[in-house]
Amino acid sequence: MMVKYEVKMTSIGKDATAYLSSNSSFILINEKIRPALADMVVEHTVGELAADIVAGDKLKVGKSEFDVVKVGDAVNKNLREEGHCTIVVNGEAMMPGQIAVQGVRPPRLRFGNEIKFYTEE
Repeated sequence: MMVKYEVKMTSIGKDATAYLSSNSSFILINEKIRPALADMVVEHTVGELAADIVAGDKLKVGKSEFDVVKVGDAVNKNLREEGHCTIVVNGEAMMPGQIAVQGVRPPRLRFGNEIKFYTEE
């Protein structure tokens, strides 16, 4: 297994869980980088993107695991610069900053949960 990106949730915005329930997606961003967005995002520790995330990779959020099925054109650049992307769970990613993943059910957003993108190859 090769870990491409690994961070921990440090803050869950008051609207982030509702957004996950209503839109099947959640927004990631480095902690304290954009305070104006804090209510709607999941902030996380700063991580280093070791290799580009591509379709076929895996995502683990807490205890939930997902298959990465589509990666928008801006995702890897945004992760490198601000730890920013939108994860779309069991839906279609249509925007350049979105990653579409498939799994049994949406993850639980909890303080301290690990977020890890990796490849099994």
